[in-house]
Amino acid sequence: MEFFIEYGLFLAKSVTVLVVILVVVTVIFGATQRQRDSEQGHIEVRNLNDALEAITRNLKDVVMNPEARKQDLKQEKKRSKEKQKEQKQEVKQGAEPRPRLFVVDFEGDIQASQVTNLREEITAILSVAEAGDEVLIRLESPGGVVHGYGLAASQLQRVRNRSLPLTVSVDKVAASGGYMMACIGNRILAAPFVP
Repeated sequence: MEFFIEYGLFLAKSVTVLVVILVVVTVIFGATQRQRDSEQGHIEVRNLNDALEAITRNLKDVVMNPEARKQDLKQEKKRSKEKQKEQKQEVKQGAEPRPRLFVVDFEGDIQASQVTNLREEITAILSVAEAGDEVLIRLESPGGVVHGYGLAASQLQRVRNRSLPLTVSVDKVAASGGYMMACIGNRILAAPFVP
């Protein structure tokens, strides 16, 4: 009987050690996968007009009385059909495409870890941008390493070299390296500091 008790304790210790080893390996593997995924970058393309129109529709649903909203929806459908008709005519006539605004978010840190993503985003934009298009960088940065932010500024210079208007928007802070990036823009839009 004593043999079975000792064997059971040995088996429990072995299973515990094995579970601990599996947990550690899983945590290490998961961390490397997350790091690898974050290095690949992410580009999201959204039509900002659609989001604004959705907000407008939601507000109208809440504010307008049902009869007025019904009339407004009819007018909206009519405008939409007219707009589609105009777009089809523009395509048939070979009209110039409307200029586009490419918006890039850059949230910097001391290590300038977002520079690789910025480079990929700028490369993607430059591959499709045409004359008349513009680029807007929404910049937030506390500053950091000079070589990293120098590389980020050189990515913005690529936009300027293609003669695309570059606007840098700073809502909160663009210190040090962020300031260096902002200086590349044709225009800098910054929130006023009110005392």
